[in-house]
Amino acid sequence: MSDTDGKKPLGLGGTPRSGQVKQSFSHGRTKSVVVETKRKRVVVPAKPGAPGVAPVAGNKSHLGDPSKRPAGISDVEMERRLTALRAAKAREVEDNARRAAEEISREEDRARKREEIDAKEREDRERESALKARADEEARVKAEAEADAKRAEAAKNAPKAVKPAAAAAPAVDERGPMGAKPALAPARSKTDRDRDSRADDGGRGKAKTDDSRRTGKLTLNDALAGEGGRTRSMAAMKRKQEKARQKALGQQARPEKQVRDVKVPETIVVSELANRMAERAADVVKSLMKMGMMVTMNEAIDVDTAELVIEEFGHRIVRVSDSDVEQVIFSVDDAAENLVSRPPIVTIMGHVDHGKTSLLDAIRKGSVASGEAGGITQHIGAYQVTTDKGALLTFLDTPGHAAFTSMRARGANVTDIVVLVVAADDAVMPQTVEAIKHAKAAGVPMIVAINKMDKHGANPTKVRTDLLQHEIVVEAMSGDVQDVEVSAKTGLGLDNLLEAIALQAEILELKANPNRNAAAAVIEAKLDVGRGPVATVLVQNGTLRRGDIFVVGEQWGKVRALINDKGDRVDEAGPSSPVEVLGLSGTPQAGDVLNVVETEAQAREIADYREKAAKDKRAAVGAATTLEQLMAKAKADKNVSELPIIVKADVQGSAEAIVQAMEKIGNDEVRVRVLHYGVGAITDSDVGLAEASNVPIIGFNVRANASARQSANQKGVEIRYYSIIYDLVDDIKAAASGLLKAEVRETFIGYAQIKEVFKVTGIGQVAGCIVTEGIARRSAGVRLLRDNVVIHEGTLKTLKRYKDEVKEVQSGQECGMAFERYEDIRQGDVIEIFEREEIERRLA
Repeated sequence: MSDTDGKKPLGLGGTPRSGQVKQSFSHGRTKSVVVETKRKRVVVPAKPGAPGVAPVAGNKSHLGDPSKRPAGISDVEMERRLTALRAAKAREVEDNARRAAEEISREEDRARKREEIDAKEREDRERESALKARADEEARVKAEAEADAKRAEAAKNAPKAVKPAAAAAPAVDERGPMGAKPALAPARSKTDRDRDSRADDGGRGKAKTDDSRRTGKLTLNDALAGEGGRTRSMAAMKRKQEKARQKALGQQARPEKQVRDVKVPETIVVSELANRMAERAADVVKSLMKMGMMVTMNEAIDVDTAELVIEEFGHRIVRVSDSDVEQVIFSVDDAAENLVSRPPIVTIMGHVDHGKTSLLDAIRKGSVASGEAGGITQHIGAYQVTTDKGALLTFLDTPGHAAFTSMRARGANVTDIVVLVVAADDAVMPQTVEAIKHAKAAGVPMIVAINKMDKHGANPTKVRTDLLQHEIVVEAMSGDVQDVEVSAKTGLGLDNLLEAIALQAEILELKANPNRNAAAAVIEAKLDVGRGPVATVLVQNGTLRRGDIFVVGEQWGKVRALINDKGDRVDEAGPSSPVEVLGLSGTPQAGDVLNVVETEAQAREIADYREKAAKDKRAAVGAATTLEQLMAKAKADKNVSELPIIVKADVQGSAEAIVQAMEKIGNDEVRVRVLHYGVGAITDSDVGLAEASNVPIIGFNVRANASARQSANQKGVEIRYYSIIYDLVDDIKAAASGLLKAEVRETFIGYAQIKEVFKVTGIGQVAGCIVTEGIARRSAGVRLLRDNVVIHEGTLKTLKRYKDEVKEVQSGQECGMAFERYEDIRQGDVIEIFEREEIERRLA
């Protein structure tokens, strides 16, 4: 199409317009640049009803004249643009509405704040008016008092002649309630009274609606009409009104401060101190801050600081110690009229396999020895026996093995009489001597029972003679110690033994008070899977009943059940009665003392104090170690091989015995270290500790539960079970022996003398030798001696006879020798030939 057709030629837009732009540079330089600008095309949708615009939005056939649209705009695109425009207008309307609502809300907040400020100002005005009224009232009362005084003075100075006239006057008293005449009071106009009334009313008159003047009941509508905040009750409003009235009249009297005796231990928490003083914790913290201590209410302060605070608040301090919590279990001695006879506690002691348990079986006509593993006693057994004459005796059976030293000592400490059992065919043995020492240390009388009199070769005279070496003189040898010849197998002399025990008990005059809180000694403790912690106790004083609250060592509890030596449940246990106690919070230590207390709070407080004291003691022992001691110990441990193990036993006594036995195994090179020991079954935590430390687990009369067994199999942890302490000690000793370095022995097998030294290519210096004594072997060790001084020790690199490599050379023959990595050899040197032999060592 040509230009002659009257139409514009096709192009990308209008003709560019030119303009100038002034550019600025540094140092005040400028430059004018000619630029071209293009006009931006703006698409404005046509108004509805205009030519070319469809009246209906959904009709796509009427979207305006296509000839008047921008180039390249389709019907669909035009419809989309119109829809977007309508949505933008709708959003603009919504935004305007939201902004208007926000403005209204802000205006309401401002109005509410103004009302609050006005209410506060009204309250201040009311307070000022009340104070003013009070001052006016005081001034009026003072003026009336002065007027009364003046009238009295005037009446006193008036002439006597006036008195009859005054007396004849009518007796009309026009004084007010305070004795002052109305005429003398300052005149108050109606305007002043109205002004005072308005001041008292805060300028609102009867329209006052403040909460302080609210009366009537609180209805549901009134509650819902509020702003949703918390409102005061009617009682609170009445208290507030009464307080305001008393304050206005000057009748508000402060309550008298109560002075308290405040008990303060060595350290106390600030909040607890405030509670004991009945003061606000914030006030106590403020007082401490004034002293320069920036503390919170949950921090602890010492007793000296607490004393300053208590004195500042006007109270009295009573200093107490943390150990005072145990004073509740200390008791005075029992009166003589409250004491009654109690059965004697008899402990059977002696060497292993001397027949202690068999003798007890014969006395109680039972069978205890058959129930013990290996036929040896590994626990303290407690039993009660009634003799044929009706006497009640309490027996304790202690182990005789060397590992159970602590058990024997515990048995001797809680006993009244010790029966020392000595086999007639074996005489005095090491554990017999140890039992004698325990009995002497405990200061208890002793009865010697010479057992196994039925065996061939029994020699009771030798037993009595051997006892003399340990300062035990029996009655048969003119001493004061009773001795009885018995036989547990045939029953020989058992009656005589019981009679001797009864005689000794009668001499001791054993008595106790059953009507008091019980005190008992723990002779054994264990962790039972079904029953929890169980303690075998021997009641020494008082009566232990079911339901009693007690504290034992670092544990406490409430007696849930009592089980006697026959396995029967009982409701109470008197003095000298052995029972099992259920209901403990944890497993106590064997040897702890069980004390009954009044309340559970006391028991828990004592147990917590003992646990804290034990932790502090352990920490103090660790802190007492100096750096030099630690370095010396580390240096010593570096040269010592350790066999670490984990021990779990059925009862506390067995665990202690095993640990003591393990400590005795070893020497300067090897030792056994018990990483952890406890009472009860082997658990997952034990397996986890064993895996982390790479150690075996030793189970003594206990087993691993199913979960622990599976975990041990997966993690490769070795678990060994034992029921006899002999086997356990022997196996650990054998394992520890494997850590010992083998002993090396040297055997000299020959000598050779160097006759000539040769230099051989590829080998180096070769000594031409003759074997002067013994034999020379290729695999043996050699030493090079020069003037009888060892200058080299090593091995042979080659041993030849003529040109052949040989294994050995006999005495009198010549050979060639070359040393491994050594060539300083000379004619006339002597070669010493020896063999090494390693011998395995074992712990004794």
